[in-house]
Amino acid sequence: MKVILLEDIDHLGDMGEIVDVARGYARNYLIPKGLAQEATPEHMARLEEEMQRRRAMAEERLREAQAQAEQVEGTHLEMSARAGTSGKLFGSVTSKDIGEALEEKTGISIDRRKIELSEPLRETGDYELTVVLHPEVRVSVQVSVTAQE
Repeated sequence: MKVILLEDIDHLGDMGEIVDVARGYARNYLIPKGLAQEATPEHMARLEEEMQRRRAMAEERLREAQAQAEQVEGTHLEMSARAGTSGKLFGSVTSKDIGEALEEKTGISIDRRKIELSEPLRETGDYELTVVLHPEVRVSVQVSVTAQE
């Protein structure tokens, strides 16, 4: 029996795929649980419309990320924090702090999880960080951490 998967199912397929499964598996498990629906011509047409809508939304998100990348690319952030005489910070500069500074400077709100920072910055100096705005769009940002006077 051919069914359209409504969710990703391990060892079977991804959402939107048409797969051939045993009739009992489809009727007793996949369809009642809302994981699949029978692959009728009406459902196939609806699936195609849904896939076109999703592709259009994905393209729009990519265009938005590229527009944001133009504004963020090459941004240089100056951050100051309390530090000892050896240059070690008493606290640290986190991705949250960097995200807030980016928003203040560029006006674009960037989620802290999109800033690639393996660990918080704990010393003064210059750093180059990568911001992932979209899986296909990455930009670099310069961060200078100086000791607060």
